[in-house]
Amino acid sequence: MTEKKSTKQSESSKGKKENKMTVAIRIKGQVGVRKKVAESLKRLGLRKKYNCVVLKDTNTNQGALKNLKDCIAYGEVSEDSFKELLEKRSKVINGNEKKPSVNEIIKNFEKGKKLKEMNINPVFRLHPPRKGINSKKRYPLGVLGNHNEKINELLKRML
Repeated sequence: MTEKKSTKQSESSKGKKENKMTVAIRIKGQVGVRKKVAESLKRLGLRKKYNCVVLKDTNTNQGALKNLKDCIAYGEVSEDSFKELLEKRSKVINGNEKKPSVNEIIKNFEKGKKLKEMNINPVFRLHPPRKGINSKKRYPLGVLGNHNEKINELLKRML
């Protein structure tokens, strides 16, 4: 029995992409948020409404996002959406230095370098979504929770 389980795990790990990126967008404001949830949002850098961060797809990050599913929208971001996000919304931390090219940022981010190390602010400020959202309901009806690939549509409406 244990041999079957180990082969299933090895097969599933082979099929997974290692460079998956998850985007998290804070939808709910600061009023009425529990302390534990507020602390998790603060640690991720989502301090204000419609702030966005891009995270590596690790078990730790997935656990944190699952706990915050009632305050944020999250999902797997495509490379095109990530590139557009960097072009339109990235800011340099130190204003004196020049912003690196978008392709260079993506290449270094996939290698494991953090945005902060590349002198880019890891928190992106977005517009409220065009055409509005239903912010009090979960994903199939509203916008909160895990969107998987559909997060790209929401992200494009907010750029």
